Amino acid sequence: MSHGFYVIRTNVPAATLEASATVRAYKSLAAVERAFRSLKTVDLEVRPIYHRRAKRVRAHVFLCMLAYYVAWHMRSRLAPILFDDDDKQAAEARRGSVVQPAERSTKAQNKASSKRTEDGLPVHSFPTLIQDLATLTRNTVSTELNPNAKFEILAQPTEVQQRAFDLLGLRPNL
Repeated sequence: MSHGFYVIRTNVPAATLEASATVRAYKSLAAVERAFRSLKTVDLEVRPIYHRRAKRVRAHVFLCMLAYYVAWHMRSRLAPILFDDDDKQAAEARRGSVVQPAERSTKAQNKASSKRTEDGLPVHSFPTLIQDLATLTRNTVSTELNPNAKFEILAQPTEVQQRAFDLLGLRPNL
């Protein structure tokens, strides 16, 4: 059974961009398409823009792209506790050629099947991890006896939340 084939041509000299790099660049278009789909639906929900002035439209799109960029960096740092593959080199080594379909690393397959990280924490998708992080609270409390005397009660991060903060290089100051 024949599966067909693609022909990829470029006017960039082979010394600048070798054949395998050309194929990788072409295949990376899928990531760009996912990014735009993410902007419009899943993560950032960019909806129709009702601004009338060009500056406001540009500002709106800039902020959406900035938000996507921040989310992209967060996902790459949080990959060890997400279902995302955090061992790209091992995944690349599993595939015989850049032309073959991408493979997941053994580490990512283990995370997906066990639903646990290497250190035993539950694995999340990016949206569920963000929802989990959103449960952290800082409550300002006062008593009836002295309503002016206020103090704060800070929630303690769970193991998963603390691991997320560690991976992001953050020290939560709730």
